[in-house]
Amino acid sequence: MNAEQFLIEQGVDYEVVAHRPTFSAQEMADALHQPGDKIAKTVLLRVDGVYVVAILRATHYVDLEEVRIAMAARDVHLATEAEFHKLFPDCEFGAVPPFGSLYGLHTLVDEALAFDKDLYFEGNRHDEAIHMYYADFARLEAPTIAAFAHHL
Repeated sequence: MNAEQFLIEQGVDYEVVAHRPTFSAQEMADALHQPGDKIAKTVLLRVDGVYVVAILRATHYVDLEEVRIAMAARDVHLATEAEFHKLFPDCEFGAVPPFGSLYGLHTLVDEALAFDKDLYFEGNRHDEAIHMYYADFARLEAPTIAAFAHHL
C-alpha cells in the first residue's frame, strides 16, 4: 500500500501536488514555490538497533545526540540508502513518505513541526508531494514529539 492509498483508507483529506522530479526536500520546496520550513523531510534512523522514521523541516538537520536523549537510547545512527530500499520497496529509491506506521515503524516528529497547521512531504515518488493538515498526520501516526533538529 502506498502513501496515497493509506490516506484514502484512513479517510484523511489531502492533496497530491505534481512537480518536477526532485531529490532533496529543499529542491521540492523550490519546485512547489513553498518556503523550506513548510516541507517535512523523512530521515530513517536506527535507534538501539530499531528503525525509526524521523520527520523534520527541510531547513533543518537531525541532531543524533538529541534523538538519543529524547528516545532514552544508547545508540543512534543514520540508516543507509540500502536500508531505505529494503524497508520501503514500494517507493522510488530515496523517496520515503513520513508514515512510519505504514511500514511498522515508530515515527518521531521534531517539535517545530507540531505547531504547523499543514505540511508538504514526499510520497512514494520524487515527482509528487502530499499536502495535508498536521493534525490529521498526528492522529494517524501518534508520533513521539521531541526537539531534535537544528536549522542548517
